[in-house]
Amino acid sequence: MVIDSTHAYRPLWHFFRVLAPTFFGARSRAVYVYMALLHLLITALFPIHVGLGLLLPTTTRADLFKCLTITIMSISCSLKHYAQIWRLPDMLEIEGILSQLDKRVQSTAEHQYYRNTLQKQVNRLTGCIYSSYTFVYGLSVPVAILILLTDPPKLLYEAYVPFDWQTGGLPYYGIFIYQYICILVKAFVGLTNDIYTPLTLCNIAGHMHLFSIRMSHLGYRKIPENQTYQQLRLYFEDYRLLMRMVKLTRKIISPVQLVQILFCGISMCIIVSQMAFYEMDTTVLAFNVVLLAVVCVQIFPSCYFASVVTERMDQLPYAVFSSNWYEQSRRYRQNVVTFTQLTLRLTDDPFMAGGLIVINLDTFFATVKMAYSLFAVISQVKMN
Repeated sequence: MVIDSTHAYRPLWHFFRVLAPTFFGARSRAVYVYMALLHLLITALFPIHVGLGLLLPTTTRADLFKCLTITIMSISCSLKHYAQIWRLPDMLEIEGILSQLDKRVQSTAEHQYYRNTLQKQVNRLTGCIYSSYTFVYGLSVPVAILILLTDPPKLLYEAYVPFDWQTGGLPYYGIFIYQYICILVKAFVGLTNDIYTPLTLCNIAGHMHLFSIRMSHLGYRKIPENQTYQQLRLYFEDYRLLMRMVKLTRKIISPVQLVQILFCGISMCIIVSQMAFYEMDTTVLAFNVVLLAVVCVQIFPSCYFASVVTERMDQLPYAVFSSNWYEQSRRYRQNVVTFTQLTLRLTDDPFMAGGLIVINLDTFFATVKMAYSLFAVISQVKMN
């Protein structure tokens, strides 16, 4: 069976080629114009365009909450995008490391774990996130058509527009298409942000477990001790590759997850507040339920797989100790003791969001609690 941990990244690189073509060698004048328009009109101006809609006197209460939510999510998406694009070289290096680690998978037990566990986890993860975004894309088309056919004319989101669009015609269709394109591009950007962190953490956890299987079986084969020692040195190299991948992943996901955690908590609070305090029709309620589910999908997989990686790090010293070290030479045992000491230090340096928040399942529940606390404050203010 061919092991390929990088296949799930291929759709992401197609998106990155659209969002950052200059990184892949495109240097024509048209590409630079495209990049300027992309970052100016969509990444930078769209949050301002929608955010200023909060100040319009014609904005209703329902539109106010909708504009506030989309503004916060747009700002979050833009910040995560810039933080991630800056680390594209590190992401390429991680993919190269995964390719090297795939070649080390040899034993039947490792192949069974990859086929029965790691591959299924990756497929479930990517399937869940891709399905959620596909559902949002599919839902956006009929919603946009319904809004487009309303009379009087109405935009997707109440926003500041420096010209009169309410009379219909070309100005209205122009600003409507602009908003729809911005939403689609933001969804593409959000997809790259939301899938890369959990996918990479899932692969790290899987390869750590594969390494533990290799390490725990070391020394039991009836081969000369020199060959066993050479295998140990190869496993040292595997461990170095794993730690390099962990280090690069920390650098990539730290700012992204800090923005994710903070803005997801605020978004949850706003969505729940609107659902709890204000009457809404079935369409608006369904929109908020879907939006709340998308916010949870953004943060939960990263926290879950960060906890799995921590668990795998805890198991590495036991895997080293489970090998047949006690029947080897003094030099071999000394190397194993040093190796064990290195693996014991791993849990002292967990994955952090911005160097401030530990990324694990406790963080997910803390974010939900933060959203509930904000909701309780708003509830108390409303009652008073």
